[in-house]
Amino acid sequence: MKNHNRALSFELKHICRQSGARYGIVTTPHGSFETPVFMPVGTRATVKTMSSEELITIGAKIILGNTYHLYLRPGTEIMDHAGGLHAFMNWNLPILTDSGGFQVFSLAKLNDIKEEGVAFQSHIDGSSHFLSPEKSIAIQESLGSDIMMQLDECTPWPSDESYAKQSLERTTRWLERCINVWKYPEKQALFGIVQGGMYEHLRIQSAKEITAFDLPGYAIGGLSVGEPADVMYRMLESVMPHMPTNKPRYLMGVGSPDYLVECSVRGIDMFDCVLPTRIGRNGTAMTSQGRVVLRNAIHAHSFEPLDPNCSCYVCTKYTRAYLHHLIRCEEILGLRLLSWHNLFFLIDLMRKIRDAICEDRLMSFREEFFADYKMNDK
Repeated sequence: MKNHNRALSFELKHICRQSGARYGIVTTPHGSFETPVFMPVGTRATVKTMSSEELITIGAKIILGNTYHLYLRPGTEIMDHAGGLHAFMNWNLPILTDSGGFQVFSLAKLNDIKEEGVAFQSHIDGSSHFLSPEKSIAIQESLGSDIMMQLDECTPWPSDESYAKQSLERTTRWLERCINVWKYPEKQALFGIVQGGMYEHLRIQSAKEITAFDLPGYAIGGLSVGEPADVMYRMLESVMPHMPTNKPRYLMGVGSPDYLVECSVRGIDMFDCVLPTRIGRNGTAMTSQGRVVLRNAIHAHSFEPLDPNCSCYVCTKYTRAYLHHLIRCEEILGLRLLSWHNLFFLIDLMRKIRDAICEDRLMSFREEFFADYKMNDK
């Protein structure tokens, strides 16, 4: 089978003897990043409230762009004139773009799902559009991302077994169509996506079908969509033995600290999620003790750092009382500072996870992490 791995290489550097988790390095045309890695999401050519320079300051090495949003605004014509997404947003490090499928299924008004693709109406102005595997790849080529994702059918939860099977098999056929129009394998990598709903045997079927294509990497989609955590972990554990060890493994849409720890233990290499900036804009911070809701009155007279265990700019310069004041007054700075902190917190958490993997102590780190981390907001 033709080798399509030229735009991306993955070097597996170490496997944790305590857990089996992996430390590796992914190299792309715009640079390298260590794994496991968290990728901030730049929905509309911006990670909300953050400049590209600030993202570099907090340690981001790769970001994600949303094909659906960038296709609708500013559109491929402007993106072509800009020279691609890297130049448009002044980001010179790696970019991964999704296929647009998740947003079509979750945001837009769906008209029809057919073998040819998906007809939908824009959530912005109601205009009619059609997204096919070929169209998704063409848009991502215009964006010029380092890693493109295939168009997949995002199986909702809950779904019955027959629909989940039909969906995963369509995703496999759509992957083959994406590969057939993939023009620049030396410049842009393409990842396939494993689906299968919450059925272990379907997950295994999908993993075998998708990984039969020799691609630079593979993603696991359709998880963290509302199912209980133990179900998600069970699906991961069923799939991982069927994923190639020499390719990066990307778990799509996962970004809570507890999930990042648990899924790294289970062998995932790449993560993305809007969670850190979304909850930051709503006045909530991620900390080593769990989530802190700065709007709550308990923080009005708290002159301690947001997280005494965090070394970010926000935690070293500002108090909880000040952040509480900004959030209650709806000051933009409050949203920026909490987004800054949350992104730093997750990027730094991944650094700690990588260190623990390399030192063969990830299970010990996991135990220490959950000794302090509480699941309830305060």
